[in-house]
Amino acid sequence: MKIFVTGACGYKGTVLVPKLLEAGHEVVAFDIMWFGNFLKPHPGLRVVQGDIRNTEEAPLEGVDAIIHLSSIANDPCGDLDPKLTWEVSCLATMRLADRARREGIGRFIYASSGSVYGVKDEPEVTEDLVLEPISEYNKTKMVAERVLQSYEDDMTVQIVRPATVCGFSPRMRLDVSVNLLTMQALTNQHITVFGGSQTRPNIHIDDITDVYIFLLDHPECTGVFNAGFENLSIMEIAERVAGHAPAEISVTESNDPRSYRINSDRLLATGYEPKKTVDDAIRELVAKFESGELKDDDRFHNLKWMEREVLK
Repeated sequence: MKIFVTGACGYKGTVLVPKLLEAGHEVVAFDIMWFGNFLKPHPGLRVVQGDIRNTEEAPLEGVDAIIHLSSIANDPCGDLDPKLTWEVSCLATMRLADRARREGIGRFIYASSGSVYGVKDEPEVTEDLVLEPISEYNKTKMVAERVLQSYEDDMTVQIVRPATVCGFSPRMRLDVSVNLLTMQALTNQHITVFGGSQTRPNIHIDDITDVYIFLLDHPECTGVFNAGFENLSIMEIAERVAGHAPAEISVTESNDPRSYRINSDRLLATGYEPKKTVDDAIRELVAKFESGELKDDDRFHNLKWMEREVLK
């Protein structure tokens, strides 16, 4: 198939695209490249630098499926410029879906977020619970989901609500919990935990990218799917990190109330099986750091980089 991947040069996209190419697909990688391009050349790959807000410029000719990863990623970045967040993460999704319908593209896989649920008291959060997003990022994801569901009569729509992703990517992110705490341990031999009791669901980057490929191979699996397999408190994550990269742990207060445990039974019922764990991610990050392949680069911190280079 010919696959159009938005956000293809991002954290997940840089891992997903080589897997799609290895599977024999032709890939059009579309990205604004605020954080650079870490994709390696390949005969089946066409890399296009472009702004998803300019949907009509997207080269969709001959495309069989869209994997839509593009968004202003995470709460702090989404709050920097709410207008930009709504334009990129919501309005552009609506326009891309409309263009896909007009072009006769039959498949649309959307990367939403497990954070659309907001703060939940339920012991496990399933796809049927009410969405109560509390940030611009969460709200745009929820509205984009609703928009895409309105196209279900026109194309196969598959929506994924990932947990917090962890693990190594050439286009690294060091502002997500496992990766952040691991880098603190490696560079400072000290981990700062904000709060610590909040629970976060987690998923290895190899597993979440495999989820998108699994859904691409299984068009019969439609609807919304949670994707997260380890619900851990921030303190539990810090303790696991310290087990692989010795570090002292200190705790300070947090103003982040989010705490939830997602349930991914619906995804598991399709036959998908995760292969990696948080501990695998930590071990791999330690190995990449020790080999010199992983460094604490400013561009791997989305908020810092956007403030300095994108919204200056």
